[in-house]
Amino acid sequence: MGAEIHYRGTTYSESDLEDIRALIAANPEKSRYLLSRELCRLWNWTQANGIPKDMICRGLLVKLHREGLITLPPQKRALTWLSNKRTPATVVVDDAPLSSPLSSMTPLSLRMVRRTPGERLYQSLIRQYHYLGYARPVGEHLEYIAFFQERPVACLGWMSAPRHIGMRDRYLGWNKEERIANLHKVALNTRFLILPWVSVPYLASHLLGHMTRMLPSDWERIYGHGLVWLETFVDPDRGFTGACYKAANWKYLGLTTGRGKGDQTGKPNRSLKYVFGYPLKRDFRKALYGIL
Repeated sequence: MGAEIHYRGTTYSESDLEDIRALIAANPEKSRYLLSRELCRLWNWTQANGIPKDMICRGLLVKLHREGLITLPPQKRALTWLSNKRTPATVVVDDAPLSSPLSSMTPLSLRMVRRTPGERLYQSLIRQYHYLGYARPVGEHLEYIAFFQERPVACLGWMSAPRHIGMRDRYLGWNKEERIANLHKVALNTRFLILPWVSVPYLASHLLGHMTRMLPSDWERIYGHGLVWLETFVDPDRGFTGACYKAANWKYLGLTTGRGKGDQTGKPNRSLKYVFGYPLKRDFRKALYGIL
């Protein structure tokens, strides 16, 4: 019986491995980067906007290489998402205390800064002031900064959703096949930072409300497909309650199991987190089953 490899929710057969081995043998001069691009082309492995799924493909190739199932050429450069230890440059901003009623904070603007000069500012602020720091997400992701009179006051980051969250999947009611086919319609709020010198009641829930109107169109413009569902994790061990998500009408779904990716024990190995979700369509379940 041939080998079966599981990677990022997909099973690859011995026949798939033979295709990869044949590709490598036919292109001995090509780098890992060029091999992954060619494999994306052969397998028609692209995102909805036509961009090759190069990072995921290279991750698969590296996994197969490490397990001795294929032999890749020597590495010429590190994968971007495997070499995220480079510290973002520090950008100095005005950190004078800002305390004001939300009604007086006009104009308040929320700007998408992914792939713009503002991305450097976002990375710097998240690195300095968010308890998780900054790490470049893998896959689809967008980054936002909220400004008041050109002063940054908050940052929000979004990325592709985790493949499996038990309470989310049960709430949505989809089976494994439906989840795999429609997971790209879900985005995770992976960073939310109100800068520490900013004290504005209701600012967080106000920004979440703006995001539900702004994010879907930006996502479709950049990645070629829309969003149906948003979700996030909240860590109660750090004193967070998810109050701003509740105020913005996000739904509490339950607690995670505390078992991370690759868990072999079946026991919690990290803090349990609250899970919140937000539907972007009234008929979100139909949309997530692929009916619409």
